[in-house]
Amino acid sequence: MTDPTSHRERRQAEADTVSRYLPSGYTAEPVAVTYDSGNASPSTPDITSPPEPQDSLSLQGGDIHREIFKIGARAKLGQRSASFANPTTRRSSTLRPRNQITASEQRAPGGFRRQFVQQQQRLSAVTTPVSRTFVSFLALYGSFAGEDLAESEEESVATTEEEEDEAQLAETRPLLGRRKSSRRPVKPGDAGTTKSFFTLLKAFIGTGIMFLPKAFKNGGILFSSVTLITVSLLSCLSFHLLLLCRRRYGGGYGELGLEIGGSKMQALILGSIALSQIGFVCSGIIFIAENLRSFLNAVSPGPTAIFGTKALIAIQLVVLIPLALIRDISRLGPVALLADIFIFIGLFYIWYYDISTLATSGIHPSVQLFNPRDFTLTIGSAIFTYEGIGLILPIQSSMAKPSEFPRLLYVVMVIITVIFTSVGALCYATFGDKTRVEIISNYPQTNKLVNAIQFLYSMAILVGTPVQLFPATRIIENKVFGERASGKKSSATKWKKNAFRTSLTALCGLISILGASDLDKFVALIGAFACVPLVYIYPAFLHLNGVAKSPLVKAGDVFLCVIGLGAIIYSTAVTISTWIRG
Repeated sequence: MTDPTSHRERRQAEADTVSRYLPSGYTAEPVAVTYDSGNASPSTPDITSPPEPQDSLSLQGGDIHREIFKIGARAKLGQRSASFANPTTRRSSTLRPRNQITASEQRAPGGFRRQFVQQQQRLSAVTTPVSRTFVSFLALYGSFAGEDLAESEEESVATTEEEEDEAQLAETRPLLGRRKSSRRPVKPGDAGTTKSFFTLLKAFIGTGIMFLPKAFKNGGILFSSVTLITVSLLSCLSFHLLLLCRRRYGGGYGELGLEIGGSKMQALILGSIALSQIGFVCSGIIFIAENLRSFLNAVSPGPTAIFGTKALIAIQLVVLIPLALIRDISRLGPVALLADIFIFIGLFYIWYYDISTLATSGIHPSVQLFNPRDFTLTIGSAIFTYEGIGLILPIQSSMAKPSEFPRLLYVVMVIITVIFTSVGALCYATFGDKTRVEIISNYPQTNKLVNAIQFLYSMAILVGTPVQLFPATRIIENKVFGERASGKKSSATKWKKNAFRTSLTALCGLISILGASDLDKFVALIGAFACVPLVYIYPAFLHLNGVAKSPLVKAGDVFLCVIGLGAIIYSTAVTISTWIRG
């Protein structure tokens, strides 16, 4: 049996979500009430609050969006009075047919359109559930980290809307008003489950998986396996808390921080996201350079390759800078699918070689269960491996059915945990203390298949790098140029943004050159300092202050925050100390 209190709370939450996007001063209350009792008469007083709001039908297209205004009207009424006997019924007298508007109503803005819609409704026996779909749309469709990541240069829709606003001076105001981050009307996602599955898989499987064998060497095979599974479970919990916060408040990560913790919390979240994404990009650039150097050493006739690591990092920028100028992240979907294919080719070879070697030669004699000297590097690398939290919300927003995203996310988490653990454990068991940071370099360099895998895997990471850089670029770009700055009408603005994106990509290349000498420590530092608060501290904090009600749930949130805070301080300090000692 449905709990009436729960029903009222859900109805109020829907009303709060919708009210943020509707113009103030308009309501559906005067006609939204239909009492369950059949004795209601015209003398029943209207439910209004001073000052009396205007009827929403006076807005342009009032009949079309009438059901949206009724959501707020229902929430203000009691349980009985909130029911609607016929949502499409208009104020009418007994002298004219039902749903027939008067001549004076036809002269109101949108009157003829309203009459046409009502005629069409009388011809159809089925009405569309506008309320439910619209509330789901507002609650689930958000922007990455509270920022509108939609392309600011392709704003023909928004530009046309602004021109219409200027031309129609008599118009009261747009239906959805001026939202904080809007440059164009938000449209629902169109990505299916299959495409979202591969995009989500690509968000997690990147350079991090290739660092796991070295992480297993640093921590030992038993400790590293337990650590990886623990990190996976904690990450799933944090993702769940974040999705619960979004379900209640709507919007993206940054908007949740603003709504629950204020502007400082929002700035903290945005800064951590930008920092972590830049760290992922830099580690990927280093990984690509190291693998390409090994590839060139293997295929070149001379004793050494023509290009070193630093030169290969510079060459990558020639490819990355044009890709960084792409504004619409959905255009990178086919590239992400192709990258997944390349990556899994490499993974299949790793599994094949490791399993066949272990079957014939056994576990390497230098394998340890626990390495007390460098085990802290394993913690940071394991957290770094689950690098997909920055892309979780935009991928959900891109789905045609966002409600299916949690189930899809948990399935992907199980799959990648099995993949991560198997790759790390098998490679370390095969090579032991000879395990390198770029694990593909451990395989026979005279084998043409290994050479091909090195090259294809490097290309896969290369084409996926713009996907990781995209959120950081848009977050920083919005802060520098403003949320409504557009290059559609101003060529100067467009080229300034292009210059900014070029400079940011070049900065990533410079950081990569500086961190190329100690890649495993660089990865551990990024994981400990940038990823821990983003994955474990912020979601628990937001859930604690915005959603949690019972003392037990609040205690769990506090515990997760304390664990995350301890991990970031300890792991960061130890990693820096190890880096200094060399």
